[in-house]
Amino acid sequence: MNKEEIKKILPHRDDMLLVEEAELEEVADGEETKKVSHGKYHVRGDEFFLRGHFPGNPVVPGVILCEMMAQSSCVLFTEEMKSGMTPMFTGLKEVKFRNPVKPGDTFECECEIVKSKPPFYFAKGRGFVDGKLCLQAEFSYALVKDDK
Repeated sequence: MNKEEIKKILPHRDDMLLVEEAELEEVADGEETKKVSHGKYHVRGDEFFLRGHFPGNPVVPGVILCEMMAQSSCVLFTEEMKSGMTPMFTGLKEVKFRNPVKPGDTFECECEIVKSKPPFYFAKGRGFVDGKLCLQAEFSYALVKDDK
C-alpha cells in the first residue's frame, strides 16, 4: 500500500500519519499461516517531533517510533477498519529501544497479532533501520465502532 491507500483505512492525517508504505504478508508457521504487517517511514528531518528532540542532534522520540509501529500494524485490521472499526491503543509493554532513528533513516517494522480476545488484540513488533534493530515492543488494541 502507498500513502493514499493507507489513508483509506487509517484515520490518521498529517502530521500524525506516520506510515508511508505498508504491506500484509502471509507466512507459513508450522501447520498454520500467520499474517505479518510491514511498514516504512522515511525520516525527512523536518517533522514536528524533531524540532525540539534534540536541537543539533535530532533523534526520533521513542513514543513516535511506537506510534509508527502501531500504525504499520493496522493493516492487519484492514477489513475491520473498512467496516467502521478503529483500533485504539490499550497498552504497551516490554518496550526496548536499541538504536536511535535519525533524519535520513528509513524506519521499517514488522508486526503480528499473537493473541486475540475480541475486541482486544495483542501484537508484537520490531523496528529496524538498515537491518539494525532499533525497537521491539508488545502492544494491544481494542477495536471500537466509529462514532459516525
